[in-house]
Amino acid sequence: MLCLVSGCRNSGDEPEHVWGKRGVQGGGLVKPRAIAIDAQDRLFLVDWTARIQAFDRNGKFLGHSWTPPDYRNGRPSGLSVDADGNLVVSDSHYQTVRIYSPDGTLLRSIGGKIGTEPGQLSYVSDCLRDADGNFYIAEFGDNQRISKFDKDGKFLKCWGGPGSETGQFARIRALALGPDGNLYVADACNHRIQVFTREGELVRYWGTPGTGPGQLSYPYDVAFSPRVTDALYVVEYGNHRVQKFSLTGKSLGTWGGPGREPGRLSSPWALAVDSRGRVHVVDSENDRVQRIDF
Repeated sequence: MLCLVSGCRNSGDEPEHVWGKRGVQGGGLVKPRAIAIDAQDRLFLVDWTARIQAFDRNGKFLGHSWTPPDYRNGRPSGLSVDADGNLVVSDSHYQTVRIYSPDGTLLRSIGGKIGTEPGQLSYVSDCLRDADGNFYIAEFGDNQRISKFDKDGKFLKCWGGPGSETGQFARIRALALGPDGNLYVADACNHRIQVFTREGELVRYWGTPGTGPGQLSYPYDVAFSPRVTDALYVVEYGNHRVQKFSLTGKSLGTWGGPGREPGRLSSPWALAVDSRGRVHVVDSENDRVQRIDF
């Protein structure tokens, strides 16, 4: 059953599976803040300690974790998996994107030059790659924009700027490539989703601040299902919920609401969808992951 009013909870809204406990040992979580899933349904999470850990889809720790080369300035806040099965890590406070093998071997890095000129980067919140290997890097802070690099790390173009007009951004938190080939952007502080072609042309947008169906409060992550190609899942940090949309922005239901018990969320940061179409929600302040069939 889909919950059509923010914060409501019915018997059919119980999570399918809940896992995770606070801790700094292997398998423990401390305010997890980003998640990615690969073709084998292995989950990769990064938390407040800067650890990147691998789990199976049921939350079993797979025995390996790693951290970026340095995290004294802050920890990564974005993860994705590319077509080669490698993990793309947005090392936010170091203006760098790092690509790792699934076992944590660093393969290459892009960026590292701080600045506002084209090709330079500020706070890197998220990054993904398309089928051609191009990188799309979301930035906020000094640069409220999306920068595109080719497969060799050569700068191609950027678009955006600070503001609330269409095509402008206020703290991009996440990116997702849709089944239509377009780029879906969580424009968090504008409480909306913006959709662009991969060349930066605005296609459409939706969202207004609020708690009702179709409204948004700090959308922090976006994801598509490999099984449900006509729906976008959005996690809302401010509304403590997940909302499902059509590709044109029609609300198809919500799940969650503020709280500590299973089926409730506390400041969720991220989500991922597995091969069976189940949504894994990073319940950040509760130090856990909840899985729902939504």
